[in-house]
Amino acid sequence: MAVPPSYGDLGKSAKDIFNKGYGFGLVKLDVKTKSSSGVEFKTSGSSNTDTSKVNGNLETKYKWAEYGLTFTEKWTTDNTLGTEITVEDQITKGLKLTFDTQFSPNSGKKSGKVKTAYKREYVNLGVDVDFDFAGPAIHGAAVAGYEGWLAGYQMTFDTAKSKMTQSNFAVGYKTGDFQLHTNVNDGTEFGGSIYQKVNDKLETAVNLAWTAGSNSTRFGIAAKYETCPVCTGGWQEHQRRWPQAGTGPGAGGIII
Repeated sequence: MAVPPSYGDLGKSAKDIFNKGYGFGLVKLDVKTKSSSGVEFKTSGSSNTDTSKVNGNLETKYKWAEYGLTFTEKWTTDNTLGTEITVEDQITKGLKLTFDTQFSPNSGKKSGKVKTAYKREYVNLGVDVDFDFAGPAIHGAAVAGYEGWLAGYQMTFDTAKSKMTQSNFAVGYKTGDFQLHTNVNDGTEFGGSIYQKVNDKLETAVNLAWTAGSNSTRFGIAAKYETCPVCTGGWQEHQRRWPQAGTGPGAGGIII
C-alpha cells in the first residue's frame, strides 16, 4: 500500500466535490511562474462581488534540492509577512521538518510553528508545536493504512490550560474509485462521507453529519461532471436548502 494520507486529507475527495467550483459572487485568479534561476512565484487574488472585499497574496519559493531545503516567503494584503523553511528527507527518509514564522507590522503580532511530518508505507505521522505567549499548543495526528483500510487519530494539547482541547478519531476505506470515511470529533460530532468516481468524467459524493444532544442533522449529495478538459459542471443539494449548481474550470483559474 502507498503512503496513507494525512489526517486532514481523509475524505478529501468527497469534500472537494462539495467545496470546489461553487464560487457564487466570488472571482478568483491564480498565477504561477518560475524564473530561470529556479525561483517560483505564485500570486493569487479573490474579489467578493457582494462585499467588494479584495484579498490577495504573493509567495516566492526557492528549492535547494541538494540539501533538501525549501525557502518560502509570503505576503498578504492584510500586511502579514511569513517565512517558512523546510528540510525534507535529510535526517531520515520520509521525515519533513518545517519552521514557520509570521509577523504583522501593523499590530506587532508575532507567531511561530514547528511542524514535523513522517510518511512511510502504512503510516503518516505529524506533530506540530504552535508557539504562543500564553503557552505552546501541541497538535498531533497519526494515520495507519492497510489493504485500503485507514484509521486515524488527531489531538490538541493546550499547555497553558494543561488539558486536551481536541480529540478526533476517523476510520475509512479507500480504493481507486471509491472512498468511505467516518469520523467522531470530541465524542459529540459524528460524520461520514462516500465518494464514487463513476467514470473519467463523472464524480459523486454523499455527506452526512450530526451532533449528539441535538436534532441537528446535515445531509448533502453532490456530483461533478466534466464536459471538456477545461470546463466542469457541478450540482449539490443539502437538506432543508435549495439545490445549487455551478461551473468552473477543471484545472484551476477563474471560477464564476
